[in-house]
Amino acid sequence: MLIIGIAGGTGSGKTTVVHQIMNELPHTEVGIIAQDSYYKESTNESYEERAKTNFDHPRAIDFDLLVAHLKELKAGNTIHQPVYSFATHNRTDDTIVTHPRKVMIVEGILILSNPELRDLFDIKIFVHADSDERLIRRLKRDIAERGRDMEEVLNRYQTTLKPMHQQFIESTKAFADIIIPNDKYNTVAIDVVRAVINQRIL
Repeated sequence: MLIIGIAGGTGSGKTTVVHQIMNELPHTEVGIIAQDSYYKESTNESYEERAKTNFDHPRAIDFDLLVAHLKELKAGNTIHQPVYSFATHNRTDDTIVTHPRKVMIVEGILILSNPELRDLFDIKIFVHADSDERLIRRLKRDIAERGRDMEEVLNRYQTTLKPMHQQFIESTKAFADIIIPNDKYNTVAIDVVRAVINQRIL
């Protein structure tokens, strides 16, 4: 099994890169795990308490479960990925049954910050984008998909997202094997990654 980690700041275009990589690959051979599914469960807290969680700090992620799940997949076992709701700031009762694939792509802002997780990646990718561009994308997404208002998103960006990005995310670029500038015309890096994957799954 080839495990690829794709990191980068919020709104950097990680999901776009994932889709570009998968675009010409057999879907039956490639699986995706999103870091967002592995935010810690906080059933004992009120909604107000959960809403104050710093979701951009490594403490918010259940890395132990994510690492355990990747090891299970690598051993050929099926896992039950948790499903996280950004509306309630908590895990739901649902799970996603995920089968082992020849290639597993793990995507998320903090995945290169955890040494044990990093060690499981065969290829480590960092998607870089301008901070203004990332803020604009975050605004559009959180308002359209997560029911936030502009003031809430901007406040969270200034107090949490920006300092956390500088402290925990930007620095993990140093661990990346490939850095992809998020530019729709940048196809070379994508082609390189795709070629490595094709070599592994053919």
